[in-house]
Amino acid sequence: MDRVRLEGYAFLAAFIACVPAANWLIGNVGTVCVPQGPCLIPVAPFGITAPSGVLMIGLALVLRDLVQRRLGKRWTLGAIAVGAALSGLIAPPALVMASAVAFLLSELADFAVYTPLQKRGLIRAVLLSSLVGLCVDSVVFLYLAFGSLDYLAGQIIGKAWMVLLSIPVIRLLRDRDQRLGITASA
Repeated sequence: MDRVRLEGYAFLAAFIACVPAANWLIGNVGTVCVPQGPCLIPVAPFGITAPSGVLMIGLALVLRDLVQRRLGKRWTLGAIAVGAALSGLIAPPALVMASAVAFLLSELADFAVYTPLQKRGLIRAVLLSSLVGLCVDSVVFLYLAFGSLDYLAGQIIGKAWMVLLSIPVIRLLRDRDQRLGITASA
């Protein structure tokens, strides 16, 4: 098996792992756990918090882009479908629909933005597609899960942190790909 495919499968496994990790975090890890609500973590100064699952969802958006870069569109669409189903299966009962629908719509939005932009630059494509995906995920999840957008700022900031923290790794990957003559999968 070639190196590119192997990396793609590693990105795919990490992408899928983000789903149970996000669902587990939201119910178990935080500086505060709201009764009948999520566990929260600080994501910015001035008391801005977010449900702790935001960390994994921000990472999932970037990993989805890397799955597409290595394995192509078909694998990516399959991964999105598996991720949405898995999200619905393992989310806490009160969050099943919100988790599955938000995951599906945000990853498809990310796909729709990343696909045409990837040829214009990997970092730009990852940043813009992730920004769109994290906004869609935040609005849909909060509205469906809690009927409120109270944590919207925190959701967006928390996911954006993970995207921004991934950029040095994306740059190293891009530079290595250029040196080795590796191009994005179709």
